[in-house]
Amino acid sequence: MRCLRLLRRGFLSMLPSKRSAGADGGQPKRLKVGESPPPVAAASNGSRNGAPPEIDEDLHSRQLAVYGRETMRRLFASDVFVSGLNGLGAEIAKNLALAGVRSVTVHDVKDVDMWDLSGNFFLSEQDIGKNRALACVSKLQELNNAVLVSALTEELTKEHLSKFQAVVFTDISLDKAYEFDDYCHSHQSPISFIKAEVCGLFASVFCDFGPEFTVLDVDGEDPHTGIIASISDDSSAMVSRVDDEWLEFQDGDLVVFSEVQGMAELNDGKPRKVKNARPFSFSIEEDTCSYGVYTKGGIVTQVKEPKLLHFKSLRDAMKDPGDFLMSDFSKFERSPVIHLAFQALDNFRKEHGRYPTAGCEQVAQCFFKFAADINEASIDSKLEKIDEELLRHFSSGSRAVLNPMAAMFGGIVGQEVVKACSGKFHPLYQFFYFDSVESLPTYQLDPQDLKPSNSRYDAQISVFGSKLQKKLQDANIFIVGSGALGCEFLKNLALMGVSCSSKSKLTITDDDVIEKSNLSRQFLFRDWNIGQAKSSVAAAAARAINPSLQIDALQNRACPDTEKFEGLLEKTPNEVNSFLSNPTQYAAAMKKAGDAQARELLERVSECLGKERCITFEDCITWARLRFEDYFSNRVKQLTFTFPEDASTSTGTPFWSAPKRFPRPLQFSATDSSHIHFITSASILRAESFGIAIPDWAKNTNEKATNLSSASVDDVAVIDDLLSKLEECAKNLPPGFQMKPIQFEKDDDTNFHMDLIFGFANLRARNYSIPEVDKLKAKFIAGRIIPAIAEEGC
Repeated sequence: MRCLRLLRRGFLSMLPSKRSAGADGGQPKRLKVGESPPPVAAASNGSRNGAPPEIDEDLHSRQLAVYGRETMRRLFASDVFVSGLNGLGAEIAKNLALAGVRSVTVHDVKDVDMWDLSGNFFLSEQDIGKNRALACVSKLQELNNAVLVSALTEELTKEHLSKFQAVVFTDISLDKAYEFDDYCHSHQSPISFIKAEVCGLFASVFCDFGPEFTVLDVDGEDPHTGIIASISDDSSAMVSRVDDEWLEFQDGDLVVFSEVQGMAELNDGKPRKVKNARPFSFSIEEDTCSYGVYTKGGIVTQVKEPKLLHFKSLRDAMKDPGDFLMSDFSKFERSPVIHLAFQALDNFRKEHGRYPTAGCEQVAQCFFKFAADINEASIDSKLEKIDEELLRHFSSGSRAVLNPMAAMFGGIVGQEVVKACSGKFHPLYQFFYFDSVESLPTYQLDPQDLKPSNSRYDAQISVFGSKLQKKLQDANIFIVGSGALGCEFLKNLALMGVSCSSKSKLTITDDDVIEKSNLSRQFLFRDWNIGQAKSSVAAAAARAINPSLQIDALQNRACPDTEKFEGLLEKTPNEVNSFLSNPTQYAAAMKKAGDAQARELLERVSECLGKERCITFEDCITWARLRFEDYFSNRVKQLTFTFPEDASTSTGTPFWSAPKRFPRPLQFSATDSSHIHFITSASILRAESFGIAIPDWAKNTNEKATNLSSASVDDVAVIDDLLSKLEECAKNLPPGFQMKPIQFEKDDDTNFHMDLIFGFANLRARNYSIPEVDKLKAKFIAGRIIPAIAEEGC
C-alpha cells in the first residue's frame, strides 16, 4: 500500500496517511449520518478506480464482526477532532486511531507538566515543557499508519471545527463549550459535539449530535425471526409460533411475513406493527377476516427501523438536563449532585484561575458556596439537599486525571464518536455522570499525605495519598495474558506506579506471538513486532511508559488448554528434569508441600522414570497404546458405570440430556487408520522426549494390558514412598540423563503435534458419536481441545 499526503491548511504538523483525500485533492465531503462515503481515488487501503475504501480484514476482523462492512466504511470516511491532550484526551485519540477513522486532529495550547505523566501514556519526563498535542502526535501515528494524525496548537476558533464529523473536548470551560456547541448544533449538517471530563474519581460525558440525528441501527443485533404455527382469522390477527420457539418481539416492532401458505395476502412485504407481544405469540394491527384461510408454513422477520433523535444544545441541556444515564442504581441520587459539582468547578476555576487544593477544608467550603449559589439559581432542577461529603471528595481530587478513569471514559467516548460517525448503535442521550468514591482508602486521609512531591504520581497522590501510593509501588503482581486487556492493564499499572520500587515485581506471562489482527486493539504492539512474543514486547512497551516498572516477561502458559498434550509431553518431562537436576532440593520442596498436588506430580515423575520409562521405540508404542486404552476406553467405561444411560439427576431429569451425549468406549483395532494414526503420533513424540531414535518402520503397535489403580492413602506417606522409589530409579539412569519437554506448536505442520491433536479430537468425537472434523478445523480449535473426561459432556 502506498502512502499519500493530505494537506490541511492552518495545521502546524502533518504526518503521511494511507488514505487519500477526495478526488479533487481538497477536503473530503462531509457525510450525513447514514450516507455512504463517496468514492475515493487510489486510496492507500486498496481502493482503485473510484471504488469505496477497502477494509483490511486481517487488521480489522474483530471490528468487522461487530460493526459490519458498511459501518466500517462510514468510519473510514470520518474526520475527528480531539481537544485537550490530558490523560482522557490521549485515551480517546488512541481508541479512534485504532478504530481506523480517516483522520484524527489533536489540539492543545498547554504544555506538558509532571501531573500529565499520571494519565497520558504517550508522555515521558523528556516531554515536560513541550506542547501536549505535539508531544503526542508521532506516537499516536504509530498506532495506525492508515489514519492521518495531525496537531493544532493555536487558539481554537469555531471555523476550525467545520471540517470534522465529530469534535471532542476534554479540557474546556463552560463558556467556550457553549460557544463551540452552539456552532456545531446549528451547522449545516450538524457536527457531533462531545464534552467529556475526568476529575479524580468523578467523570462526565455530554453528547449533542444535532437537532435531528438518525440512528440507523439501534442495537446492532440481527433482526429477530420466527417460524409460524398459526395465524387467526380476526380483526386483530394472532400469530403463534411453532412448539418450543420463543418469539423475541416487542410491542411496536415492525415485522414482515413470507412463505405463508393459505393466507398469502400477508406475503406482500409490507411491514406490520406488533402488539400484545408474548413469548410464544403476538397480534398484528391487521384484519385478516377477508383473507384466505391459513393452512401452514410461514416465516416472520423483524424490520429494523431507523430512529430519529432530537438533541438539545449544551446551553439548553445544562438548564434542563432531563434524565441522566444511570450506571449504578444504588447511586440514584448522585447524578444531579455531580451535575451541580461540575458547574461549581467551572465557576471556581473561572474565579480563582486554578483547581481546588486537595485536602484543604477552607477551599472545600468555598467550593460548597459556588455549588449552593448555582443550586439556588436553578428553577426546575433545584436540589432540596446537597451531599456535602460527596462535594468535598469532588473538590479535593478535581485536578487529577487518573489513568484508570481516563481509560474507562476514553473507551466510552471513543464508542460515542463511532456512533456519531456511523449511525450504528443508540448514542448516549445526553448526560452521563459517574463516580468511584468507594475506591478511596477506608482510613481518614491526612491533608499532609495529599500534598504533591514533584513526582509523576502527584495526581494520584492528591486523591489516594502517599501512603497508598507506596503500597502500590511495593506490590508484587502476576498477570496472565498480554492481549487487548493485558495491554490496557499493563499501561494502567505502569502509569499508577504499581510494582515500581526496587523490592517489587510485576510478572506477565503469555505464550502467544503478535499477529496482524492484534494491532487494531492491542495498542502496545506495532507492525514491526509481528511474529515476536507478546509478553516480551508488552513488557518493553510498559517499561517505556514508566522506566521504574520492575517487570519480568514469561512465555509460559497458565491454563490447561492443551492438557492432554502438555501434561504428558511437556510438564512431566520438566518435572523429571527438576528432580534429576537437584534431587535433594526437589524432595524437600515436595515434602514441604505435602499435599495432593505434590503427590500427583511425584506419581507422574515416578511412573515416567519407573514402569513407564521408555528405552526403545517399542516401549514408546506400548506407552501410546496404553494411553489409547486409558483415554478412549477405560475412562469412558468408568463414567458409564457411574452414570448409566438411564441415570437421572436429583431432580429426576435425565443425566444424559442435551448438550451432554452418552459416550461409548472404543475398542482398539489395528485396521482402523484413526487408531493407528493416534498411536503413531503419540509414539514418535514420546520417543522425542526420551531422546530415542525413531525408526522408519514406525507403524506397528504392541497391545498390552494395563491395570491402573489408585489407593486412597495419606498424601504424606505416599510422597515419602514415591521419593524413595525415585531415588532407586535415578540410580539406573545413564549419567547426565535428561528428558526433552515437547512444547505444543499448532502452526508447525512439519511435526506430529497437530497429528496427535487431530487424532485425539476425532477419537474423542467417536466416543460421543460426534461427526469427526477435518485437519484444518482441528488445527483451528487445537488450543481448545482438552481431554474430554466424563463430566464435561462433549
